Amino acid sequence: MKRTILALGIATLTACSSTPQPAEAQQAFSANGKTLRQLYEHLHKNPELSFQEKNTSAVLAAEMKRLGFTVTTGLGDAWVKARAMKGYGKVQDGVGGYGFVAVLQNGPGPTLMIRTDMDALPLVEKTGLSYASTFRDTAWSGEESGVMHACGHDIHMTTWIGTARELVARKSEWKGALVMIAQPAEEIGLGSMSMLEDGLFTRFPKPDHVIGLHDNAALPAGAIGLGSGYVMANVDSIDITVKGQGGHGAYPQDTKDPIVVAARIVTTLQTLVSREADPQDSAVVTVGAINGGFKHNIIPDEVKLQLTVRSFADATRDKLLQGIARIAKAEAMAAGLEGDKAPTMSVKTDYTPSLYNNPELTARLTNVLTKEFGADKINVASPTMGGEDFARFGRTEERIPIMLLWLGAVSQEKYDASIQPGGKPLPSLHSSEFAPDPDPTIAAGVRAMTVSALDLLGK
Repeated sequence: MKRTILALGIATLTACSSTPQPAEAQQAFSANGKTLRQLYEHLHKNPELSFQEKNTSAVLAAEMKRLGFTVTTGLGDAWVKARAMKGYGKVQDGVGGYGFVAVLQNGPGPTLMIRTDMDALPLVEKTGLSYASTFRDTAWSGEESGVMHACGHDIHMTTWIGTARELVARKSEWKGALVMIAQPAEEIGLGSMSMLEDGLFTRFPKPDHVIGLHDNAALPAGAIGLGSGYVMANVDSIDITVKGQGGHGAYPQDTKDPIVVAARIVTTLQTLVSREADPQDSAVVTVGAINGGFKHNIIPDEVKLQLTVRSFADATRDKLLQGIARIAKAEAMAAGLEGDKAPTMSVKTDYTPSLYNNPELTARLTNVLTKEFGADKINVASPTMGGEDFARFGRTEERIPIMLLWLGAVSQEKYDASIQPGGKPLPSLHSSEFAPDPDPTIAAGVRAMTVSALDLLGK
């Protein structure tokens, strides 16, 4: 496929002056006639937390309607509010299901779904950008915090809009149904579930393929990363309560010390990866928090452990979860803690499943993207133990082929400096200092998604 000039927005991706807008002015913003850079800066300085993307969703939906898409808003609203009540006992002001679906029919043919996520993170921004976020807000769980697009969802949304503009301008080059979805709450792993539970694949044209992208804090802008098979991990959160019999620290013989038992559990858990998992099968068991006791000379009644567990294969996940439960029980039993003194273990049911890029789809689009960008811009992406709820779109009973690509987001100057001996490390995703290089990143993202869509929907 020959290289083409992206007609709508890309040519005008130039720096523009911008001043922060108050939160109440967000909804008044219109992307109509705005360059992609202007849209990006607006989204960056007006971030919204998970399940609170009201104004963000409104801006994107209005632009899709302007482009001629049929737009259905509010996907998952009842589901989100019911989940908030179940988990937190109330629905915070502004919390709801703000996912939406935009459909453009262009004659008979295949159906392609392209996804973006919308939510930001609870962080105070420290980038020093002229369009940095200064917002603070209350999360759906009730905690107050700063708000920042530290994972690049503002890049994703801008690229998504740029891709829609391109595909509308080039309708003569494709046929079928284009389904563009804006998803909430990726950062808490529930947004895709809320849309699927509200009939994403039944109320709207069922896709033949689903594609998306994620910016990458370790690749230079203009580079593309592609991985086949597993590219992101199962992410499980586990809480263990180790029970004991407390007492005076001077008389340990009269107690059953849960701190000692917890320490043994933490140590033994490490053998799950080192001695029970296949060395070629990636697995992570990390104890991220230990909480127990409150005074030097008091042995407490209980200790709480918080774990994150990562894996790719579902069989490995099951083995790790079973092993954690076994080890916790056995170490407690060895200390004489059984029955009502046995540890309790809770596994969060809303885990993020591993992301599996369909090999056939990935191979097809790798060829397309290599022709478009050149082999020097295409990187083989190693699997990462991070998580992405985009995975759920490929895990329904329909088993729809999906693919998520990595989009380099680091300025070439900063990237080159970082790989020199003694170079300054690059801020990672979720860092308060993460600041993508917008223009080349967005331009490459629109090119990548446009040529991929044209191939999958091509005449």
